[in-house]
Formats: sequence, C-alpha cells, structure tokens
Amino acid sequence: MEFESRTSTEAALQEYKAGLGLFTQKMPKLAEQFNAFTEECFKEGVLSKKEKQLIALGISLYSQDEYCIIYHTKGCLDQGCSEQEILEAIGVTAAFGGGAAMSQAVTLVQTCVQELNQLKQ
Repeated sequence: MEFESRTSTEAALQEYKAGLGLFTQKMPKLAEQFNAFTEECFKEGVLSKKEKQLIALGISLYSQDEYCIIYHTKGCLDQGCSEQEILEAIGVTAAFGGGAAMSQAVTLVQTCVQELNQLKQ
C-alpha cells in the first residue's frame, strides 16, 4: 500500500525518498559511497549535528534547492533547533543570498516548520 501524504512537506520528503531509492537501484555503488560520505559529513564532531543542520539549511536556501530546504528544515527540527535558531540562520543566509534566499525562507521553511510541528502533536 502506498503512503499517502497529509502535507506538502511529507509529499516532498516521500518524493525525494522514492527518487533516491530508484537511483540507488540503478547506481548502487555510487549511492553507497555518496551516502557514506554524507553520513561522515553530518556526524557529531567539533560542530554538533544541530549546527551542521543549520549550516546545511543556510546553504540549501542560498542555492535555492527546495528538496534540500525541506530535508534540512526537518533535520534542524529533528536535532532540536528552535524556531528562533532557524530564523537566525535564515537571517544570516539572507545577508548573503538576499531576496531569493529570503523568499524561500518565508514561504517554504515556514510551511515546513508548521507542518512538521503539527505531525509531532
């Protein structure tokens, strides 16, 4: 039975997961190496997993990558970021990315935070 999304955030996360699964089937060695590299990058280190997710969200906003914006907004929340911490990271990103970064933040990030917080309740 196929998972039915209740929110646009869930739908995007499912779409990404399905695409990654298909890519992994077709390119297993590359996917394995990419996943191992990514896992290593996001491990707890001198920077916490929380800090790394905030950095990733900022880069996602700057690069206008909607799937990564959603994924890393969820990552921020999963790592315990408060909405204020996310908003401050958005502010720093907007200082570099201007209106394009801000437009994604005030729409997509806000929607994700609201929808993901509703799912936790």
